[in-house]
Amino acid sequence: MYQPASFAPTDTEAMHALMHAAPLATLVVPTATGLQANPLPLQLREDAQGWVLAGHVARANPVWQAAPTGEVLAIFSGAQGYVSPGWYASKAAHGKVVPTWNYATVHAHGSLRWIDDAGWLRAFLDGLTHTHEAGQAHPWQMSDAPADFTAQLLQAIVGLELRITRLEGKFKLSQNRPAADQQGVLAGLQHKGDAGSAALAEAMRSVLGTP
Repeated sequence: MYQPASFAPTDTEAMHALMHAAPLATLVVPTATGLQANPLPLQLREDAQGWVLAGHVARANPVWQAAPTGEVLAIFSGAQGYVSPGWYASKAAHGKVVPTWNYATVHAHGSLRWIDDAGWLRAFLDGLTHTHEAGQAHPWQMSDAPADFTAQLLQAIVGLELRITRLEGKFKLSQNRPAADQQGVLAGLQHKGDAGSAALAEAMRSVLGTP
């Protein structure tokens, strides 16, 4: 990934935070028949050997039967949005401005193994469900469904672990613009008022240290 120094995250924790906040990644697997890309929710976890991404695919998905021919890649996408040159204070000063796109992304590279084990899958799904149901008034858990039903569903999926060997991020959030232009972008996003613009503004404030 092209990564100018001004857009590189300053610490691994910031990249981990994006991966936790936006867990739906695109898993890109090189195979003998070409690249296969699948959107999958992946859970970041740490073990004795380092950091791992865990997830699962449908057994009917041919990707798990196609042995990777090299390093795999999981792409996590955070807040993103269009930036109008009309928001820059620089436009009035000299007019030398153009449109751009602000975004945050993290790329996790590593080795992949498939896990065809009902016990591993049940434990993984129990943990995954607990994580994502935590904010519900009445959290759902796997035991709420009939045991024969969940057993049947477990047979229809295959687990995966991506052992992370390299992590890189790019948070392109107006760090290369003068402070007045940064404030102009924040004001423009606030004026738009939609959820995506609000998320992008929050990401910018976090990186820029702007209240």
